[in-house]
Amino acid sequence: MADQQADPVFQIQRVYLKEASLEQPNSPAILLEQEQPSVDIQLAVEAQPAAEGVFEVCVTATVTTKVKDKTVFLVEAKQAGIFEIRNLPPEQMGPIMGIACPQIVYPYLRATVADLVTRAGFPPVHLAEINFQAMYEQQQAQQEAAEPPRIITA
Repeated sequence: MADQQADPVFQIQRVYLKEASLEQPNSPAILLEQEQPSVDIQLAVEAQPAAEGVFEVCVTATVTTKVKDKTVFLVEAKQAGIFEIRNLPPEQMGPIMGIACPQIVYPYLRATVADLVTRAGFPPVHLAEINFQAMYEQQQAQQEAAEPPRIITA
């Protein structure tokens, strides 16, 4: 009997905007400030199963701009993708969902953030390109450092 190995499957089912918010808590007074605002950008990646062989991968950006201690605007956007991933070795699933999928979703997130900021009346914020492989490897290293060593007894 021949060993039948199914071909690996990696397909994008859909890319969509899962969540978006924009806040300008100190408008209109803050808009009169002449000082250059500081910009803080935070990114996060999460992946979870949606169905058998189907996964949702989300990339979230939080952009906070402040003048002194007052918020000019806060934008949070979560861009998601649904991916069919089948017949891959288990050791490849982490890198696929932590590197390949976010690389596909991220350009949509960049456009969404720039559009939201522009619609708010500000010059667009262009998120920098991200090396998701380096980000994934850093997260893996942090998880390994946080895990206590396992004691194996026979």
